[in-house]
Amino acid sequence: MTPIHLSLLMLLAVASLAGCRQGGTTPGVESVRIGDRVFHLEVAADDATRAQGLMGRTSIAPDGGMLFIFPAAAERSFWMGHCLVDMDIMFLDGRGFVTAIHEMTVEAPQGETESDYQYELRLADYPSRIPAQFAIELQAGMIRTLNIRVQDKIALDLPRLKALAR
Repeated sequence: MTPIHLSLLMLLAVASLAGCRQGGTTPGVESVRIGDRVFHLEVAADDATRAQGLMGRTSIAPDGGMLFIFPAAAERSFWMGHCLVDMDIMFLDGRGFVTAIHEMTVEAPQGETESDYQYELRLADYPSRIPAQFAIELQAGMIRTLNIRVQDKIALDLPRLKALAR
């Protein structure tokens, strides 16, 4: 192989890697290894996507879910307002350690005569217990299946993910 061919081959190899990145390959989706499985999690890194979450979904794929990223660690609490499917949630601190795990269940829909205030007041809270910077929602029963426990570490590209938070 001539030096020119070798140089062109190297240039082609470098160019093909330019589009690669760790994590998800689809914009807005992060691939995360949890236990012995890889999940493709939708990213919720701003107020609008975090507020919407998985509301209105009728299912969560076995390898799907959502990764919530916050600008800083703080005590957090999630609820199941307008959610149509049971799901699991784990909160993680800024270093990727699990701080709390909950099995969240579907709530009765908001009644015709029920105000938004009354509806939100009756919903169960699912707290992080200590400051958390991330939350991961998965299909119901998945955290138990994976045998994930509080204090387990989830491998995340922390600097890159933290930079996404708005």
